[in-house]
Amino acid sequence: MTDYGTMTDPVLEALEADFEGVEVVALGGGHGLATALQAIQLVTPNITAIVGVADNGGSSGRLSPALGIPPPGDLRRALVALTPEHSTWRDLFEFRFDEGDIAGHSLGNLILAALAAQAGGFDEGVMEAERCLGAIGSVVPAATESLTMKAVVDGRVVHGQLNIARTAGELTELTLEPPGVEANPRAIAAIKGAEQIVLGPGSLFTSTIGAVAVPGMADAINASDAQLVYVCNLITQDGETLGMDGAAHIEALSSHGRLRQPDVIVANDSSIAVERPHEPVRIDEVWAAQLGLDVVYADLVDREGDWPFHHPNRLGDVLGRIAPS
Repeated sequence: MTDYGTMTDPVLEALEADFEGVEVVALGGGHGLATALQAIQLVTPNITAIVGVADNGGSSGRLSPALGIPPPGDLRRALVALTPEHSTWRDLFEFRFDEGDIAGHSLGNLILAALAAQAGGFDEGVMEAERCLGAIGSVVPAATESLTMKAVVDGRVVHGQLNIARTAGELTELTLEPPGVEANPRAIAAIKGAEQIVLGPGSLFTSTIGAVAVPGMADAINASDAQLVYVCNLITQDGETLGMDGAAHIEALSSHGRLRQPDVIVANDSSIAVERPHEPVRIDEVWAAQLGLDVVYADLVDREGDWPFHHPNRLGDVLGRIAPS
């Protein structure tokens, strides 16, 4: 069994091995996608992160409407996650101001906005950021313009990713506005060339499904021959998924994400101590067997954090074992 406590720098060790790995696409946003990207680097350097563009919170929520660009925050986080070596550029992208007119802004978000202006487009600006950081793989906005998320929760219409994430109740409808915005052609091309597509972990509706809800994205995934992997969340989330078990998470991918059944589900099987109303997300083995679902169970929890998160090394070990050969 791998001794995760003694691993020094597995990402750099993997890169130094100079191996040919599978082509992997990971979709989502926020902390969950960043964790998945750190894990995937243990399997392959051939990574494309497709990031949702409906974030309206924090620094991103201020910059996006003011500058007319997609929200940069989740893209910045993905870029940093794909940058294995510490550098001045990485430190700058992670720096956040705490006073003055720019209090709360991430310098990385501002740099992305500046690179987009200089390069002549947001997509081009993100690619220039990859070069500055020396990032592994690519980071691709799911669409080339900002989108707004709209949901119906307990019969009420809720606008904005942040508000949806905080609203408790049954989510029965999820759409992106304005209508007619198509998926980024670079994202579609990456999906077509993928051998493995990873969804999750992360906020089920506002990150994972929000990324695949961009018109054209689900169709490309469903048409792909790539192995589709869903990394199930460890626990339920305030507002979005309270009261939802593992089966409900999988069903939401189909009903709201319009996605085909995952080829493999990765689920945690170790104990997690959380206080109500939160609950561990479990995949019932009988239910999975009845549907013919392939579920891989493992201890995926980072025990050093103050909140249950996936441990990148543990998740990477599982993704490596199930990766297409």
